Amino acid sequence: MTPTLVQRHHPDSAAGHPRPDPRLPAPPSDPVRPDPAGPRSRARAVDWAEIQERMLVPLYEAVYARLDIGAGTRLLGLGCGSGLALLMAAARGATVCGTDADPHRLALARERLARAGRTPVAYGTGGVHSAGGAHRTRARGDGAHTAGVRLIPGGPGRCAEQDPAAPPFTLVTAFDLAVTASHGAGEGRKEEPGTAAEAASGEDEPTRDTASMLRQAAALAERGSAIVLAGWGPPERCATASVLRVAARLADRPPLGSPGGTEGAGPPTGGRLSMGVPPMPEGLWGRDDLELIARRAGLRPDGSGRVACPFGYADVGSAVRGLLSTGVFDTAERATDGTQVRKEITEALHPYRRPDGTVWMPNVFRYVIART
Repeated sequence: MTPTLVQRHHPDSAAGHPRPDPRLPAPPSDPVRPDPAGPRSRARAVDWAEIQERMLVPLYEAVYARLDIGAGTRLLGLGCGSGLALLMAAARGATVCGTDADPHRLALARERLARAGRTPVAYGTGGVHSAGGAHRTRARGDGAHTAGVRLIPGGPGRCAEQDPAAPPFTLVTAFDLAVTASHGAGEGRKEEPGTAAEAASGEDEPTRDTASMLRQAAALAERGSAIVLAGWGPPERCATASVLRVAARLADRPPLGSPGGTEGAGPPTGGRLSMGVPPMPEGLWGRDDLELIARRAGLRPDGSGRVACPFGYADVGSAVRGLLSTGVFDTAERATDGTQVRKEITEALHPYRRPDGTVWMPNVFRYVIART
């Protein structure tokens, strides 16, 4: 998949956007417009779907291949975003359910899955909605299997509430573990046993919320099922870390990799937490920290792996839009302003520009397989 990562996203004209994949949502009409609606706008969600989400395809592929997911898999994707990982799992024959707190990304996931020939069932305050009136549909061009799709706003605590008759999952994925606080991780946390003890232990709130979310998800899975947690690899193996430090500095937070790099960050003030920068569960960068988080959630680590996930962009403008779409820079934009943030991201990208104008940043992501 690596050669496909650099796509031509022209900053000056929406007409310049090619459509290499018809399953992707339509491009925004003005890619460089200011974003007054904030980080949760549909424009930012489209940038995530068109530019940034594909960068994690090698991670999705590696996990799915290792766990041999297929027609017998019932997958719950936490923080499913605009649905690319769900689509890849459904293409293998899995029955998939995705949760996400961002309504714009969830709407794009619904569009993307529908374009691929699957009719997702969407749950919301108005009840169950299905464009095609079916829970399970046959994949276009593939008569060998069917794939059910459910999309649920919020966190895993909403799954049983929205569909209590659904069978238990056999696989849970949290490919972007730092999204937990903005994905309903705290739903029902006060009622969970052990939460008071965790609070007394001095753990930061995002870490407690992460453990809470994973416990809720594990309760929906068959005993012994795999729970996959993923995050950035070591900073020295991730070129993008130097760009992400812009977010920490502008948000008046200690930079990544510095002593106390996540201390004093405090609880999130809004916006989407993503891609592993403060505010985040403390220590997510460490070699064994994914295992530690799994154990805090009552899970048993059962293997791990590393995957190269280079970030490739057609030009600096596309890189800026893609990085902004992650939500990493939301706090920095609130602390300063969007113009300043874009300017400093552009400067930080300079070492990664190639002579042809493309931007290339090698990164390593790490995942842990834990068992319920």
